[in-house]
Amino acid sequence: MKTTRNILFLIILFSTYFSQNSFSEDYMQWRLPYGAKMRIGKGEIYGKIAFSPDSSLLAAASSVGVWIYDGYSGKELTLLTATTGYDSTLAFSPDGRTIACNNSNEVYLWDVDTGTLKLTIRARSKYISSIAFNPNGQTLATCSYYYENGTINFWNVSTGALISTIIAHDSDIKTISFSPDGTKLISSGYEGGNTTMKLWDVLTNELKTSFILAENRFPYDTKIAYSPDGKTIATCGGRWTAHISLWDVASSSLKNTLIGHTGGIYDIAFSPDGKTLASGSIDKTVCLWDVATGEHKTTIIAHTDYITSVAYSPDGNTFASYGQDGIIILRNTENLDQRATITGHISGFPRIAFSPDGNTLVSGSSDKTLRLWDTTTGKIIKSFVGHIGPIVSIDFSPNGRTIVSSGGIVFGDRWFAADYPIRLWDVSSGSQIATINADAGDTYRVSFSPDGRLITTYAFERKPIFWNAHTAKYLWTFRGNWDDVGYMAFSPDGQRFVYGNTDGIYLWDIISRKQIAKYSGSIPIATNIVFSPDGNTFAAGGVGQEVHLWNVYTGERNTIITGHDGRFKTVLFSQDGKTILTAGGWDDGRLQFWEPETGDLKLLLYMPLGLYTLAFSPDGKTLASSHEGGTILLWDYEAFFNTTRHAADVNNDGVVDIHDLVVVAANFGQIGPNDADVNGDGVVDIADLILVAGAIENAAATPTAFGLSNGFTLTKSIVQNWVTQAQELDLSDIGVQRGLQFLEHLLLLFAPEKTALLPNYPNPFNPETWIPYQLSESSDVTIEIYSSDGQLIRTLEFGEKTAGLYRNKASAAYWDGKNDTGEPVASGVYYYTLTAGHFSATRKMLIRK
Repeated sequence: MKTTRNILFLIILFSTYFSQNSFSEDYMQWRLPYGAKMRIGKGEIYGKIAFSPDSSLLAAASSVGVWIYDGYSGKELTLLTATTGYDSTLAFSPDGRTIACNNSNEVYLWDVDTGTLKLTIRARSKYISSIAFNPNGQTLATCSYYYENGTINFWNVSTGALISTIIAHDSDIKTISFSPDGTKLISSGYEGGNTTMKLWDVLTNELKTSFILAENRFPYDTKIAYSPDGKTIATCGGRWTAHISLWDVASSSLKNTLIGHTGGIYDIAFSPDGKTLASGSIDKTVCLWDVATGEHKTTIIAHTDYITSVAYSPDGNTFASYGQDGIIILRNTENLDQRATITGHISGFPRIAFSPDGNTLVSGSSDKTLRLWDTTTGKIIKSFVGHIGPIVSIDFSPNGRTIVSSGGIVFGDRWFAADYPIRLWDVSSGSQIATINADAGDTYRVSFSPDGRLITTYAFERKPIFWNAHTAKYLWTFRGNWDDVGYMAFSPDGQRFVYGNTDGIYLWDIISRKQIAKYSGSIPIATNIVFSPDGNTFAAGGVGQEVHLWNVYTGERNTIITGHDGRFKTVLFSQDGKTILTAGGWDDGRLQFWEPETGDLKLLLYMPLGLYTLAFSPDGKTLASSHEGGTILLWDYEAFFNTTRHAADVNNDGVVDIHDLVVVAANFGQIGPNDADVNGDGVVDIADLILVAGAIENAAATPTAFGLSNGFTLTKSIVQNWVTQAQELDLSDIGVQRGLQFLEHLLLLFAPEKTALLPNYPNPFNPETWIPYQLSESSDVTIEIYSSDGQLIRTLEFGEKTAGLYRNKASAAYWDGKNDTGEPVASGVYYYTLTAGHFSATRKMLIRK
């Protein structure tokens, strides 16, 4: 691309994409959800990073969208869209004018010059694992993972039409790659119990040859790469194999094995001249190999965590690597000097907490690092390093001088260990000042007492232990019924604490160390429990969709039926105690605001999926939310209750959602003054509907939740007609793009055409797994699990389920690896059978301990 083209690219993107952010040059303000004022973290990168063909750009698909960086300096240029998923991959077209990325079952083609969405391809595969442009630029190939067949589909890049399909493997396909001349395509998948690689003739779709890469193993993280001359194929096997295989294409034979890493290899890439192969490993190193001789040339040590992606720029001047430490490093290939560092792609923030003054926020992430953030600028202040496992719990001392943190289970290459010491950190210096040696093997929750004198640690099936916060010395252990302990919480005055389990809720006095009261009800292990700011009420999630509120003095209980989905719920009081917030499972997306006394719903908002934690700033003006994909969002809490009406809030209920969309549809064709005439042109039509759809930030609602509005029933055919009309509007307009994207996602929420049982994930697993399925009609659902000798060991009954998709962790069937008596089952092969009405199907899974 020429310099003028790059300048035009930036001008157009900033003028169209970021108009809603007042032309902000701060990437933390780009593409924020409605109501958010800042994003901390760019989102975890899924899949490979990729250079544009002219080497001027570097692209990375993260949980919040596709980031485009300057390929030389690493400077942020733009964030294309938030349409990526956890298995997203991306690819530049051969001419560099188009970039393709995918979520679970769609591929999006974006114009690189303008940043506009050109085309959406709905793949027939439910889970796309890899995409690749043919070097001729006319065809895009996709392959599938977690699907009934291992299919490869070829699509017309101009029209999105399906050209042809290859049933390539028995089931899962992890990776595909075209040969440099575009005449062949290589695929890695599951075949006959083995990971296999197959070479296909693109013109005829005929199989040319097949290789066995690994026996008795799924193609989890298998990567394949063609050498630039097309004569060699390199393969690596992910976390389970620490070697690289080089295959001769002409003879279909293995010609060399490269051994040097001490851990599994996640990614490989040839240099443009084909003389060097780079590999990134679980051992946190990059190795460079001589392709001709197979000799190890050098090892690069720069990342502090697994390296999951490596790439060469096509001009051969730059080498890039990405690690789970959230960093992309750009190097000069001539001397391997580090040229630029791109930060912010951190893997996750399961826990967050505000400092007492509200000026800083501490995050504990799955990359084993504590980070302190400035809440005004969003910039990182300092990092605290010392944990060996993911951080699962953190808290600020009331004086803001100390942070306490605990770690969880750390998984390595075929091993795991517990990061059990509790750590105390000095905020000003960032140094570790003390440790608390809790029992090995447990994942502990930690918190300071409100007066700062005590630290409490507790865990599943473990009694809470109290420690001196200043000396980290043991003080005492409370006695009582601590089986299946859920969360516990201090009263605001620090004199009492409450905890709950499946047997009841208990209130204890700290000074006398005696139980004061027991309240009726129970809470699940993973649901938090909180006191109101005045200490008169405490609340916790229930076993079903309820949130229970108990009066501390009378024991009276009020129940709010939230309607949240998923196994986990978050409960939080606002700082003034006038509102209680609830959030559902990771894939629920709904944040609801309730009146504590009456149980009335005050406000409903949609959050980005994968919600971990909510926290209020001490002044109550800012709400922070952390999300699975590696982001923290700061929200203007007061703005949530701003009475200014959004034009797209057609029914004037304070939120723009699916109900507004239905009201517009019910008034189609009406002329004259009408709240459904969003753009004010005198007629209610598709333009008004697309404005409402574009204002809706999340498509998490299901068709059954749409209900009836003004006698109007939403159907799949109606939504399809909307999509058709919307495609005739100005697709260069960002509002139209958003609205069209929402409608396209809406189509996917209607009942599938057939009932199916899908492969469980992860597989192999230890100790838990999820079993996805889909229903074409409402049915009673039962899943039975059998040992390899045919013995029934567990029956999971789910009752009647409505037609729909049950594929994510919040809705799929969950098995904890235990039999009907509650005992963990042994390693080995097992079978699971889904029965739904007249439908029945069986699949195989593997437990590996």
